[in-house]
Amino acid sequence: MEGAARSAITAADVARAARALTDRLGADHAADVERGVRQVAERWWTEDGDADAFVRFCDEHYLSDPSERSETIARLEEALEAVQGRLAEIRRTLSEPIDLDQGPIRRVDALLHDLNLGAHLTPDLFRTRVAFLALLNFPVHTLEERLREGEAWDREAWARSRLVERFAERVPAPVMQEAARTLNAAELYVAEYDIPMDRVVAPDGERLFPEGHPLISHWGLRDEIKALYAAGMAGLGRQRAILAIMTRIVRQEIPDAFRRDARILWCPETNEIRAAGAPAPSSDSSRREPDTRYRHILDVFQALRRIDPYVPTAPSHIRRQFELDRQIPEAEVEAMLASILAAPEGASIGALIAERLGRPLEPFDIWYAGLTGGASHGEAELDRLVRERYPTIAAYQSGLPDLLARLGFGRERAAWLADRIVVDPSRGAGHALGAVRREDKAHLRTRVPRGGMDYKGFNIALHELGHNVEQVFSLHAIDRWALHGVPNTGATEAFAFLFQERDLEMLGLEADGDARRSQALHTLWTTREIAGVSLVEMRLWNWLYAHPDATPGAVREATLEFARDIWNRHFAPLFGIRDQELLAVYSHMITAPLYLSDYAIGQIIMFQVARRLRGRDFGAEVERITRLGCLTPDAWMRAAVGGPLSVAPLLEEAREALRAGGGEPAAVGR
Repeated sequence: MEGAARSAITAADVARAARALTDRLGADHAADVERGVRQVAERWWTEDGDADAFVRFCDEHYLSDPSERSETIARLEEALEAVQGRLAEIRRTLSEPIDLDQGPIRRVDALLHDLNLGAHLTPDLFRTRVAFLALLNFPVHTLEERLREGEAWDREAWARSRLVERFAERVPAPVMQEAARTLNAAELYVAEYDIPMDRVVAPDGERLFPEGHPLISHWGLRDEIKALYAAGMAGLGRQRAILAIMTRIVRQEIPDAFRRDARILWCPETNEIRAAGAPAPSSDSSRREPDTRYRHILDVFQALRRIDPYVPTAPSHIRRQFELDRQIPEAEVEAMLASILAAPEGASIGALIAERLGRPLEPFDIWYAGLTGGASHGEAELDRLVRERYPTIAAYQSGLPDLLARLGFGRERAAWLADRIVVDPSRGAGHALGAVRREDKAHLRTRVPRGGMDYKGFNIALHELGHNVEQVFSLHAIDRWALHGVPNTGATEAFAFLFQERDLEMLGLEADGDARRSQALHTLWTTREIAGVSLVEMRLWNWLYAHPDATPGAVREATLEFARDIWNRHFAPLFGIRDQELLAVYSHMITAPLYLSDYAIGQIIMFQVARRLRGRDFGAEVERITRLGCLTPDAWMRAAVGGPLSVAPLLEEAREALRAGGGEPAAVGR
């Protein structure tokens, strides 16, 4: 195993190296010397040299001159932007046939997609000893240190801290390449998992959806449920059919032949297949699909688990995701999500939704789309408005300056933003891909079917545009490259949600009722849903670490058990229906492990930022906040909105909205 390449530089070796430097430079340097020497020792492998080589390197490369330290940081910042930026561009080019709708995927495309030149960067930085130079002379701060000391840091100190963080992990290239290959395979599986809805039928054989209507799981299916609220009771049967599809997906019960054979019709309610103008399917055709979904989850877990030995400060993917990437401990995130689900305001919103629907809640109503007023506009009307404006990808690209101006950016700034965003035709549901080098551009990937963009595509594209605007400001307008970006994914999701919720306004339509009231109720209901999904995934990953030798079938059963349990605890009291499993349907569980809670955090941040923007210049405030850069979430939120990350403002305003509408928070039994 690659871990065998690591050598044990002893405590005596560290003391010898530190003593040599302190004797030469003086006792005033002792604390900095000891920390730097220890940081190098923790990452020094046999291939780097013996103990004498280690001591010699420390003695020769310690920078005692403050001006040389500043110059070193500036040079490292310049070099890493160039190298990481170009590697990101190469990676984007190699992945385009997989990510973009450019026709059939060739065998060479799949192979090139696995080529990840960036996996060699960290090993090369250590091999050339660039990383050791940084580690010797600058501290790798912990989250605890940043929270304790960061308030007193200036921009230079923050930039230095973030830059040196780049050298904190030393993972062998083969381990990183295997993780990348495994994640790429999972992404390809999801990108190609379309449900041919025109071959979905009711128990009586009636086709439920129009011809040429494939929907990707889970995004397309979920958004179809949302769109069908505009049809009222006429859309209810199709919503129930999609719920049955989702349940079959997570159970892996869809007949294997259905997605492969265009002659076969399928009834998700009964799980029966039948022929469409062809001989009856063979008995083998009804065999369920294999546990491929859960095999990918297991493969990704095993690949990421192999990184664990190389990150002693966070020796699990769970800890890396929460403490290093999200910079919020898992227990704190779990408590935040649980507080959202336990809030009695959720039951009151559920009662309001049932009243509006004129029927008891059904499980798919976790995605109810009427709280923001969009349900009064029919899907056909919305599709028509969008297609008229954006019949092609090129039309959306050319329309970006006007769209950004209508969002609230000055004409000059809107043109500046649009010039740094490239719109691509997505093979999947859509995503935003930021640049790393300031000479490069961000990419917005969205689906534009033949005949023009539809409303669902426009809604998703607005979400991705929010990401892109954050990515452009936090890179191209930042004072220090080392601080580019935002504290975590939840922060960038906040801007995506801010843009997405204004979709009707961008089409020249008005939402029904009081917008502020609608926003509070919609945000809380949406956050409840994604909080439940997030808790399912968090449980699953803790289970995976407790059962590393599990089979795909065991992963399936554990996932479904957690989905039912979270549903029964937090949703069944509102819905009156138990043992639902649709909380397991999100495709992020396959391709982006432990990402989902960023959506919930993003919703909470979005609401706090939205409150800050009220009565202020939208474009100027978005730019100010996104240019704060990659501080800790706590420091970023205090600078952005004047207070810490908290669910309290959302719950408070939801209560006010319910009272204004004649409702009160309802008690929820357990």
